[in-house]
Amino acid sequence: MNHIDLDAALRLARKTVSCRATVEIVRADTISPKNIKWLWQDWLALGKFAVLAGPQGTLKSSVAFCWSATVTIGGLFPDGSQSPIGSVLIWSAEDGIDDTIIPRFMANGGDRTRLYFINGAKDEKGSTRPFDPAIDFPMLENAAASIPDLRLIIVDPVVSAVAGDSHKNTEVRRGLQPLVDLAASTGAALLGITHVSKGTNGRDPVERVTGSLAFTALPRLVMMTAKPDKQDQSRRLVRAKSNIGPDGGGFEFDTQKVLVTDDIYAQAIVWRRQLSGTARDLINEVEKRDDEPTAPARDDATKWLLELLADEPCKSADVPRLATAAGLSMRTVNRAKSKLGIISKNIASSRYWVLPKVAK
Repeated sequence: MNHIDLDAALRLARKTVSCRATVEIVRADTISPKNIKWLWQDWLALGKFAVLAGPQGTLKSSVAFCWSATVTIGGLFPDGSQSPIGSVLIWSAEDGIDDTIIPRFMANGGDRTRLYFINGAKDEKGSTRPFDPAIDFPMLENAAASIPDLRLIIVDPVVSAVAGDSHKNTEVRRGLQPLVDLAASTGAALLGITHVSKGTNGRDPVERVTGSLAFTALPRLVMMTAKPDKQDQSRRLVRAKSNIGPDGGGFEFDTQKVLVTDDIYAQAIVWRRQLSGTARDLINEVEKRDDEPTAPARDDATKWLLELLADEPCKSADVPRLATAAGLSMRTVNRAKSKLGIISKNIASSRYWVLPKVAK
């Protein structure tokens, strides 16, 4: 088939399709505007898809289990507001139900009669197989409809919903759309748990989420957990993005061991003070940046600069060469420069590094 014949065939195909299908157009005045309904005001919206991300060890799944317990008893969220009571549905491919999720759920005071798990899927022959979120969400809509007062659905990890390449925007959007549809059809808040990429400390939290940008574009809310660099600090939960409310702000939290049965202890979340500020600033206050030199390196650079500039200023152009010879990186040297308050000053038409007391 030549080029002209191909164009004619395509025109005929479009004409045939247009005869078989129609496009529905709705006038705006026939649609009643509605307020967004919240499970937790400005944090978890009913009928909407949200994501909770965080580095390994920041207890993002434990936070989700804590919220699950809160919903099942109509308890208090971190800001003191009360949750509407309802049921919770969890699908987890990472944590054991009997030895991790249920004990932590119980440690947070949850009502097990309102907690449900996706146990698997059955094919047309009635054979049970593992649940595959990439293909089973259409069937899940029917199953979820049987749960009374379903308020919260958790998918951990959310990347499991993507059958294709998790770094390709189109494939991720295709994989996550069933989650959006499930939240809308059930009217429950749907929370997906995911990780952040290594080596991204210090960057905008939304940009740190592993995989395609669709993982943060499609959800209406993106939250992040952070683990402090210092042991005497609390972990943090921050709101990194919201398309339906305010962003920024957060909460500190710690954990405590709770006896849930005669011989089983489990981890409970203890919420601390409320925080204000941007998500990036709140995380950077406690999280060690990947480009931050270690304390010994900073100390070495500080000592070296004090010796270098003790007797006389040094030409700025010479500093990189001298630092390399001393085995120091310029990144570390520049941090030490800021710490010491060293200034750059023009002397005899050249730029010099000068100690503050000399500059005066």
